[in-house]
Amino acid sequence: MGAQLNAYLMSEDARNQANFYVESLGGEIQSLRTFSEAPGTPEAMKDKVMHLALTVAGSNMLMISDSFVPVSGSRSISLALTYDNESEAREAYTKLSEGGEAKYPFALQPWGAYYGEVVDKFGVTWMITKP
Repeated sequence: MGAQLNAYLMSEDARNQANFYVESLGGEIQSLRTFSEAPGTPEAMKDKVMHLALTVAGSNMLMISDSFVPVSGSRSISLALTYDNESEAREAYTKLSEGGEAKYPFALQPWGAYYGEVVDKFGVTWMITKP
């Protein structure tokens, strides 16, 4: 029996966050459902995203939902992207850094791979690698 593990992000602005990832990493929104589809949803919440699925950087699935409570970033989880091409990795690092914070510069490391770490403007930590 197998299983598939996907990252599911809670967001204060799921639509903009998803669009930022599509622009930064390439990809497309596969599906979007709002809370208007759930019975009893208050009028003010009906346009909020209940579930959004998108592919990024090829066929990697990422899911996002609007949160009903404030969202804060955590160092306990990072999203790791590994590229075969250095220029694609560098471009992803640069684009994800826009409006965010470069935590570790993207550069050739002593272990022989390129690596950089960034916290994007939504508080998500990305580790970008090119072996």
